[in-house]
Amino acid sequence: MNILIIGSGGREHAIGLALKQSSLKTNLFFAPGNAGTSNCGKNINIKETQLDQLLEFAQKNNITITFVGPEAPLVLGIVDLFKKHNCTIIGPSKTAAQLEGSKQWSKQLMKKYNIPTAAFETFTNFNTAKDYLLTTNTYPIVIKADGLAAGKGVTVAQTEAEAITALEDCFLNNKFSTAGHKVIIEECLVGQEASIFAFTDGKTMLPMIPAQDHKAIYNGDKGPNTGGMGAYCPAPIVTSELQQTINKTIFQPLLQAFQAENLDYTGIVFAGLMISPSNQINVIEFNVRFGDPETQVVLPCLETDLVAIFKAITQKNLSSIQLKWKQVSTVCVVMASGGYPGSYEKNKVIKGLDLINNDCHIIHAGTKQTDDQLVTNGGRVLGVVGQHSELKTAISTTYNAVKNITFDKAYHRTDIGFKAL
Repeated sequence: MNILIIGSGGREHAIGLALKQSSLKTNLFFAPGNAGTSNCGKNINIKETQLDQLLEFAQKNNITITFVGPEAPLVLGIVDLFKKHNCTIIGPSKTAAQLEGSKQWSKQLMKKYNIPTAAFETFTNFNTAKDYLLTTNTYPIVIKADGLAAGKGVTVAQTEAEAITALEDCFLNNKFSTAGHKVIIEECLVGQEASIFAFTDGKTMLPMIPAQDHKAIYNGDKGPNTGGMGAYCPAPIVTSELQQTINKTIFQPLLQAFQAENLDYTGIVFAGLMISPSNQINVIEFNVRFGDPETQVVLPCLETDLVAIFKAITQKNLSSIQLKWKQVSTVCVVMASGGYPGSYEKNKVIKGLDLINNDCHIIHAGTKQTDDQLVTNGGRVLGVVGQHSELKTAISTTYNAVKNITFDKAYHRTDIGFKAL
């Protein structure tokens, strides 16, 4: 079986490693991949947004299933293109991908189908949005660019000045290009965040175990948001009782929405949740793919064969699958380039990976191989993943491995997973 995985980050490397565990024989291809994916498959020099070239590759290389890692090609309509040419692909259609591609579209769908989420207003003009802030005068408040902004288009403004700066970034400074030309302003929810993925074939929804991401750059969840500085799972904030509530009030109504709106949706639903101190649950946002770095901690806990799950999704037979999970805790610490999420340098030599023993593994994200050296090639460079039956030991094991890895100006948070303790 030939499987094409689209994307180049840590998520795609983690997906590849999980697929390699399958009892079914698979040949993996990554487009474009990174230095890590080349060790579990073949990298193809096609960017994730070059849809026609990706289709041509799939056709010429007898690709059995294409799985889309990042959101951009889904929002551009890669699923529609592949299906038009009878190529099997997992992911939502261009219309359904608006669940992530347009926060306004997503919020309106949630409102229509009574999926709990924060109150919101939509704006397409700086002055109107600013007047709303001045009239509302309630802080903190959340400012979101409507479109895709690589996880960086959200500001939790503590003051009027911060909120106005966020609006200026979207409308006046063009910081997020066209993604920021429409803005959602919503109430600030209070509590702890949790991430839950679910597999779906459009008829069945199978939620996975909960994880918790650490988006802010600094310890204690301080500083600007990043694409994610680390994660752990399972997240104890989501009890089995809460998991049932989430399935009943969020995933099942969303599945009904897909069916009622005639949306072609297969693959992954990612629910970013806020759980209040009184256990009230609200959706912060939906994403239409695996999250990064949560994938790095969720998939190593999965006992069920991922290739079998993918096959069941493509055959609309997901109801035949029962998800089984290892009774372990998994922790991922992201090692980033100094300066991230702002400007940073590339091509720093990475050392120490040969010192990592079997109780941890390395997920490559922003890496590339040049001659005989592994070097940095992005903001988030590596994910160090440790696993143990006890979360506390999984954390210490992971950080012991982090100490062995070096590159110039390397940075990581030192408190990943501690809030669970």
